[in-house]
Amino acid sequence: MITASIPSPPASWASFSIGILTIHSYALCILAGIIVAVLLTSRRLTRRGGQPGVVVDFAILAVPLALIGARAWHVLTHVGDYFGPDHPLNDIATWGNAIAIWNGGNAIFGSIVGGAVGAWLASRWTGVRFLSFADAVAPGMLFAQGIGRIGNWFNTELYGMPTTLPWGLQVPSDNAAFPAGLAPGTLFHPTFLYELIWDFAGGVLILLIERRVALRWGRALGLYLIWYGIGRSVFEAIRIDPTTVYFGLRVNIWGAFLAILIGLAVIAWSRRRHPGLEVGVYRPGREWLPDAPVVSRYTAADFVDDPDADQAEVPATSGAPTRR
Repeated sequence: MITASIPSPPASWASFSIGILTIHSYALCILAGIIVAVLLTSRRLTRRGGQPGVVVDFAILAVPLALIGARAWHVLTHVGDYFGPDHPLNDIATWGNAIAIWNGGNAIFGSIVGGAVGAWLASRWTGVRFLSFADAVAPGMLFAQGIGRIGNWFNTELYGMPTTLPWGLQVPSDNAAFPAGLAPGTLFHPTFLYELIWDFAGGVLILLIERRVALRWGRALGLYLIWYGIGRSVFEAIRIDPTTVYFGLRVNIWGAFLAILIGLAVIAWSRRRHPGLEVGVYRPGREWLPDAPVVSRYTAADFVDDPDADQAEVPATSGAPTRR
């Protein structure tokens, strides 16, 4: 008899209907995470000199591309689940299933790539430096990812190997991912819960470090990538849901290793290239000035890389940065 464990929710909790609309709990968790990230990032970016509300411009581009990237990464690493002999390319149901993000199956690494592309485009549009925005959004990203993991509980998915620990997850034996040969009532590692705790701890850690150290010029971004990559590589190793494997490791473990390497490289590059303090979050010539006349926010030149555009900074010995 199970005396201590985490129950899975009833299947009816996965979605509910309002009129002709079906609302999925998984989608609500993702939406809640996005809202938290937007509100926190807006506060952080505004305090650093950004125009109030400018984060909405980033969200308009980054959020849709993050969702597209998340689904694309999942589908491309589980091609057999969506395309193949039983799922012909000329069948509309095949493509409908491939884009059904509300059914679960969204890869965070894909959302990072897609969101980064959207944020870069928004940075050219608004004049806010990409790295300035990335540093501002880093803790919010971790909180959003943690909240999104609650959706995996509603869908009873992404659990790990069997365990006898008191916080093991109860999984119905008729669950599609329930391993064959195990007895009903077997408990499993709640890997989505582990990742939720790890993500929240990382978000708090970044906020605490920033009280003593200025994590600017991409350093908060680098710390985010390292922290998430370390945790994900561990939790991914004990998951049992089917996925693509390369050289004996799950594809998302390779993604986690890549995130760690990129994070280390970003911090090393930042310390060498930008040893001084960040003057402001805007690119030179694109500063937001309160009460200034309204002008076009972007020109064709803003979409052309300027190797000297992000060099404005003051020496570390010059004191606190000034806000424009």
